[in-house]
Amino acid sequence: MEGSSSSPSLSAHDERDHDPSRDALIERRQRLTDELADDCYNLILYLQRAVVHSELGYPDLAAGDAYRALLLTDEVREEGQEYHDEATAALEKYSTTPHPDVLCHGSLTDRQAPGDPELRPEQLAGLASTRCFQILSLSLLLCGCLRSAYDFSEKGLKAASDNSELLQIRDYIEQVARRRLRSGPDEPIDFRSLPDRGVVRREIYPWNTHEPDRFSDESLSLLNEKLATVAPKCEVKVSCLPVLLEGESDTDGYEIIPTCNQLGLFAKEDIAPGEAVLQEYSLLTASNRLKESTCDACGETLPPLKLDTQAVNCPECYDTVFCGQSCFDKAQEEYHPAVCDKDIDSIAKDPEARESDDALYLLLLARLLAMSTHQEIHPLEVSQIKYIWGDFLTTESNALDLSVNAGPPPEWTLPFSFKYNIETPLHILEKMDIDIYATLDSHDLWVLNTAYSKFRGTASARKNPYDGRPDLAAVHPYWCLANHDCNPNVEWEWGGRMTLYARKTRVLGNAPGGIKAGEEILNHYCDVNLPVQERREWARGSLGGWCMCQRCRDESAAAARAGR
Repeated sequence: MEGSSSSPSLSAHDERDHDPSRDALIERRQRLTDELADDCYNLILYLQRAVVHSELGYPDLAAGDAYRALLLTDEVREEGQEYHDEATAALEKYSTTPHPDVLCHGSLTDRQAPGDPELRPEQLAGLASTRCFQILSLSLLLCGCLRSAYDFSEKGLKAASDNSELLQIRDYIEQVARRRLRSGPDEPIDFRSLPDRGVVRREIYPWNTHEPDRFSDESLSLLNEKLATVAPKCEVKVSCLPVLLEGESDTDGYEIIPTCNQLGLFAKEDIAPGEAVLQEYSLLTASNRLKESTCDACGETLPPLKLDTQAVNCPECYDTVFCGQSCFDKAQEEYHPAVCDKDIDSIAKDPEARESDDALYLLLLARLLAMSTHQEIHPLEVSQIKYIWGDFLTTESNALDLSVNAGPPPEWTLPFSFKYNIETPLHILEKMDIDIYATLDSHDLWVLNTAYSKFRGTASARKNPYDGRPDLAAVHPYWCLANHDCNPNVEWEWGGRMTLYARKTRVLGNAPGGIKAGEEILNHYCDVNLPVQERREWARGSLGGWCMCQRCRDESAAAARAGR
């Protein structure tokens, strides 16, 4: 779905409501980012940028910087590590007093011997690791990732058992944990059972220069040129959509509701009931089943008989199978050499049921990273996601108000966890033989979060018929230009190619199907047979807000009247 929670005027350089102190922080963040481009193994710069991200209200980005800094402390303290020499050399400039302000935080330097003006790089790395644990544990707590926050506080206290900041952060975590678990003050806490999935800001970051002007004549011309090959009877135009709401509202019965402009698909000609509207092939696919027989490129299921005839195995990594020579050739052109024989096939495969969705989104991210690496372009410039709207909110609506009279915090909408947003993506990049420090511009956490925002709500998924878990996902950039509606005029089928068909009958009233010239193509991303409350809960989780289509509004208003 083209996101419907914000207006087209939203951009990386919105001129409204500028806060001078915030602008100064963004400028400092940019200076630190520029310095990291020239000094990419400098863990002090990462810690300084983590503090800036914290002050800007991005605890997830602060955690990402602190984790990279923590990895670099290991590089310094362990000879033989891949970047030991570079990380050590970067620290040597800080060995004499005064030490960096980021290391002079609270009781951090209390253990330094009085009158000792110089610290060796490994000593600085020890101080820095404690600071990393402080930032990681507090930032992850603010993101709602309690288990990871507790783990990092405990790891920090093992190295610095009397650090007052870490002790205080652990107390905060325990207080929140007791509220979440509804435990009494004297009851033991099972920290393994704590939630580890939170939410963070879903926005076009102020420094993101990769979002195109999706409404420009140039963009529309490019999209329509490519659309002509997959949906010849359709065109991309600007569509007026209802704004998604954060939760229950009394506006369901209103005739006029807030709207915004997004891109949509429209019929140029009449389309008969049952006729194919769109047929689209995509290589941005993912399977979370380790031993499932699916084409690595398009995701098509490979029956046993087909394995003996048309299937093609990669000669370098023989377990990677393609449904035919065409898919193998396209994979070689667009992504496969970046991951060929790199031992990443088992990552995020066969996950626990509650993590099936997250594993699929991670594997879509892995495919995107492989595409950008092989094609030598920025991940956000990959054509399969460049023009997708990520249901972003404005930076202003996401911002934390830290004033004394502040109201309740904003409701962030992008699902987030340390495992799936920070740790495992970096592990995948390292498996791909990518230097995660030298390629910060392409693999910074905000880049990964932006990709996740685009995947969620636009990726289609297939459930395994045996256990009902989602096990296969794909992003089809033109299919997802067709906006969601709970009374769709199309239905879809995915089996190697995504196909949209004009419905023979509509969901409501069994009305006749077919699409007239000029009408918008209305897709559906959830089970439209679900009750309105469940459909809206799905939209809130995937799209960032409650569905406000006419059907949802009518059914919700009717239910409200019946309940009076």
